[in-house]
Amino acid sequence: MDGFGDIFGEALRLILAWDSDLIEIIGLSLRVTLTAVAISCVIGLPIGALVGAFSFPGRIAATVGLNALMGLPPVVVGLIAYLLLSASGPLGPLGLLYTPTAMVIAQTILVTPIVAALTRQVVEDLHREYAEQFSSLQVGPFDRVVALLWDARYSLLTVMLAGFGRAVSEVGAIIIVGGNINHVTRMMTTTIALETSKGNLQLALALGVVLLAIAVMVNAGVMALRASAVRAAYA
Repeated sequence: MDGFGDIFGEALRLILAWDSDLIEIIGLSLRVTLTAVAISCVIGLPIGALVGAFSFPGRIAATVGLNALMGLPPVVVGLIAYLLLSASGPLGPLGLLYTPTAMVIAQTILVTPIVAALTRQVVEDLHREYAEQFSSLQVGPFDRVVALLWDARYSLLTVMLAGFGRAVSEVGAIIIVGGNINHVTRMMTTTIALETSKGNLQLALALGVVLLAIAVMVNAGVMALRASAVRAAYA
């Protein structure tokens, strides 16, 4: 068996050579993950803002529900999505099972509660500062939500980052609905698990290095944006 140095060297060679299989897997992973996060933000940001900014009957139950759904087990989400998309399920005629779209659906189900729950907390804290001003200016509900989301935009970048991290590291749900089919639904995380079990540690490690690099770059980008926002605020 090759030593760690040999395996790591071969993994770096695959990355630097832009191995075609490696690039295909990375590209699909990013497309699926970014699509799922974008959809989750479109759904989750308004829901979180509404729950955080307004009082209504059942608000506490909604808050508890959002927080509870943050801990959804991925395999359970995968099973639910599978039942919905299978031939006997309500969405079976669409033929989405074992496609990238199915993986987007599973990731969206997982990420949306995280985005909504974290947004609710950010908006609720901000709304306490602005509540009297909104009342004195008689700001309508829609304008209030838009104003809160805009003012909290840099904090919400962290929320989006949390959603991205949850989605890009997902294995259980997407392997159930995607099947990890070569050249069709092979993601970075599922390929790492499969190739490790097969003993192809070079490809698995190469994908692991890329996954870590993506996480570092996204974090660095968000930190840079927030730092520039702070500088602009005190300029």
